[in-house]
Amino acid sequence: MYYSIFPPQQMTFIGQILLAVILGAVLGVQRERWGKSAGPRTYALVCAGAALFTILSFNFFANTAIVAGAVVSGIGFLGAGTILHKENRIEGLTTAAGLWIVSAVGMAVGLQQYFLSIVTTFIILIVLVANDKSIKKNTPDK
Repeated sequence: MYYSIFPPQQMTFIGQILLAVILGAVLGVQRERWGKSAGPRTYALVCAGAALFTILSFNFFANTAIVAGAVVSGIGFLGAGTILHKENRIEGLTTAAGLWIVSAVGMAVGLQQYFLSIVTTFIILIVLVANDKSIKKNTPDK
């Protein structure tokens, strides 16, 4: 009888976590290039954490909705900490939204929705690359 240190199911889980790290880091690199404080490590950790919680929830817990809801709430709390009000403007709103959506990408990876998570990552990347400052420069003043 053959015994493996790495059971096939565990290898699948590890592959899912690695995919989540890569997808999160891709989005984080874009944010870092724009000088934002939440970069590749933060995005990768949030995405991988959401994936791991989802994997654990759907494979080892009876009530999966509670864990999924807790992930969303926890990310909301984390995102709220990134939002700052300075004088007449608000900073960190896009970072908070980015962390929120990257946790959803991680949850999709955890549910083995690989195509959905990869396509969503690239859609988010397109949204983040759209520089609203250059858009504002091209609009006529009122």
